[in-house]
Amino acid sequence: MPPKSAKKLLKNMLESLTKENFEKFRSELLDRRDGVKMNQVQGKSFLEVADVMISVYTERRALDVAEEILTEIACGQEASELAEEAKKAGLQSSNVASSDEKHFVDKHMDELIQRVANISPILDKLLKAGVIQPEVYDEIRAERTSQGKMRALYRGPLKASRKVQDIFLDILTAQEPFLIEDLNKK
Repeated sequence: MPPKSAKKLLKNMLESLTKENFEKFRSELLDRRDGVKMNQVQGKSFLEVADVMISVYTERRALDVAEEILTEIACGQEASELAEEAKKAGLQSSNVASSDEKHFVDKHMDELIQRVANISPILDKLLKAGVIQPEVYDEIRAERTSQGKMRALYRGPLKASRKVQDIFLDILTAQEPFLIEDLNKK
């Protein structure tokens, strides 16, 4: 079976959204003000919106934009799935950690696993931001130790994209400022 095209991935993702989330997606797409016009997407189907995105952006850039919008509208799981599908199809978006430089979260994984003690408020904020879904939230909370919870985050949501890692780092910086300051010195 040939790999999926960016257009096919985009169409599948848009089709899977609820009506409400699709409306939010179209609204955010227009709010970007970077080439998509209202008459191109207002009242249009997911197929037409995908075609517009591919024509306005390049194929790979359309996937990046879709991933960014999904994260903004609290559809973090869908954003993660799109990033994973793009990676499998060889269409890895620029948001996915693909550069030679490791993200802070990856670079300091061992220290973060050992030193983040109070993960509950971090999980709450990740859930509220739409980075993790309630099922994943419950699975991670079920881990007995804070190290187990952090490992579960690394095995799942933190693998999705650099955008997810950025959100996690922002939350972590607010919750554990002294830890982040210490790690930045290394």
